[in-house]
Amino acid sequence: MFTGIVEERGRITAREDLDEAARLRIHGPRVTSDAAYGDSIAVNGVCLTVVEIIDGEFTVDVMAETLDRSSLVDLAPGSPVNLERAMAADGRFGGHIVQGHVDGVGDIVRVTPSENWTVVRIQLPDTLSRYVVEKGSITVDGVSLTVSAVGRDGRGEWLEVSLIPTTLAETTLGAAGPGASVNLEVDVIAKYVERLTGARPVRVEGSEEQ
Repeated sequence: MFTGIVEERGRITAREDLDEAARLRIHGPRVTSDAAYGDSIAVNGVCLTVVEIIDGEFTVDVMAETLDRSSLVDLAPGSPVNLERAMAADGRFGGHIVQGHVDGVGDIVRVTPSENWTVVRIQLPDTLSRYVVEKGSITVDGVSLTVSAVGRDGRGEWLEVSLIPTTLAETTLGAAGPGASVNLEVDVIAKYVERLTGARPVRVEGSEEQ
């Protein structure tokens, strides 16, 4: 499990395309400082398993389904990535519950800078809009953020997040402009609530529950 607090902005140093998979080598000296074979590291919000560590770089294998469902498919040598190690049991819970399981890909449609923060508008996939609420949590490329606004336009549902200077400077979101694709993970609690309430039998007056 992760919390969406990015520890380091890493960099893709190599990519090898395999049969229905890709192997990525990533420069990340901070996250590899205590990492071991088999550990989990979130790369732009995607939980991946470490298969090799050498001199501050780690290697991960990305299956075809993950490539199809996330923006990792576009990564190439030189691409910056947000990195976070799995949360330690005695660590601070700085963000929110993040599984590292991307629910969909959104597109940045507007970036509005101001003196103290920057507002980013992201077009939502239709399948995710029902899980997103104003002041709720959202993970964008591995960054835990608060939804500052939601709405609809001719293209469908959108959400906005407000990025402080630290987030702009320390994560890949600072360089992401209109047209960029970002990985989205909605609050897992919302998905569980939907499942539980949808599965609950409806009690009809005068009849017994089945």
